[in-house]
Amino acid sequence: MSCSPSAGSTASRKAGKLPGPRASHAAVAAFHKLAAGGRQAGLARNSKKSSAKKSSARKTASSSARGSRSKLDRRRLEAILSRFADVELLVVGDVLLDEYLIGDVDRISPEAPVPVVHIRSESAVLGGAGNVVRNVTALGGRCRLCSVIGDDADGDTVLGLLRELDVSCDGVLRVADRPTSRKSRVVAQSQQIVRVDRETHEPVSAAIARKLLAAVSVAAETADGAILEDYGKGLFTRSTIRKVMTRLHAAKIPTAVDPKGELAPFKGASLLKPNLREAELLTGIPAATPRDVEKIAARLRSRIGGGSLAITRGGEGIHLFEARGPAAGVLVPTPRREVFDVQGAGDTTIAALVLALRAGASLREAAVIANAAAGTVVGKVGTATATRVEVRSQLSDAIAAAGELS
Repeated sequence: MSCSPSAGSTASRKAGKLPGPRASHAAVAAFHKLAAGGRQAGLARNSKKSSAKKSSARKTASSSARGSRSKLDRRRLEAILSRFADVELLVVGDVLLDEYLIGDVDRISPEAPVPVVHIRSESAVLGGAGNVVRNVTALGGRCRLCSVIGDDADGDTVLGLLRELDVSCDGVLRVADRPTSRKSRVVAQSQQIVRVDRETHEPVSAAIARKLLAAVSVAAETADGAILEDYGKGLFTRSTIRKVMTRLHAAKIPTAVDPKGELAPFKGASLLKPNLREAELLTGIPAATPRDVEKIAARLRSRIGGGSLAITRGGEGIHLFEARGPAAGVLVPTPRREVFDVQGAGDTTIAALVLALRAGASLREAAVIANAAAGTVVGKVGTATATRVEVRSQLSDAIAAAGELS
């Protein structure tokens, strides 16, 4: 069977307190004003936090970045992009279905102090590991997916979306007594009103885990690299992760991990890609100072057996730590852009990083390409993807942000 992914989601934002059940049109207008104000206030708070952490990150990495790197070459980066078509990646992880109900609000319900949303459009796209697959294919790479879905209507939708991308989903297993994970978002006036989740966190059965491992073994025969995406939906148990890692290691498949929980089972991974908040939670160390970031990086790399580390830091860029690199790491800054939606940017980043590495890039070159890809995506509304053409158009800015323009 061949299939395809796609993904979507809009970042949740804090709204103002809702008016009472008998509110007038003026009260509804006031609600929208409060919601908009809440978004602006949140942006201001995030800006202050970002600037504080930004100075810490740059103090940590800027001095070591100079003189310890080769010059970036735009033509070389373009050649790496062109080789994405020769790369096949295996993605293993929790696939989700993201549903969007888009509408307008012009009154408050008489039943409760909540807005009444008149739905104008509905859509469903792939999320979770499916969004990584979607990003790999959008960037021109080839992909196979190993995951678990329910034997239900949402599972049919997932397979239909996968087929659109012509991605092999022989490794997507259907389980009769398990629902397909679905997140339904109601959005009005570009504001997410509510999200409703239908899912289970129960671990898959031993029988299903054995079938998943068999599918991974088959897919690994032609894969150039692998990405493991743990969204905590029950696909990955400690035992399953260890067996997947063992099989990928035996097949000599470089493996990148986007972690959500403990790291010990992922020992042997060649690349770990958490965001800064996840890195803090995984180690229990707050990134208050440059020295703290060094400690976080050392602890994370130790837990995966010494592999490379790429900590994404939002608008600051990607902080890289390698075995032969400086202890303080190297921060690869990203160009400043107007941000519409950061949802899914992490999926874009790991897809671009791994494609570039498998196409012959150094980790720093891969980070520049990933910055260009993620920068394209955050400039779009909703969970989006970046094409090779879009990334190529952003390369000069990404190289300049990294400190060089050739």
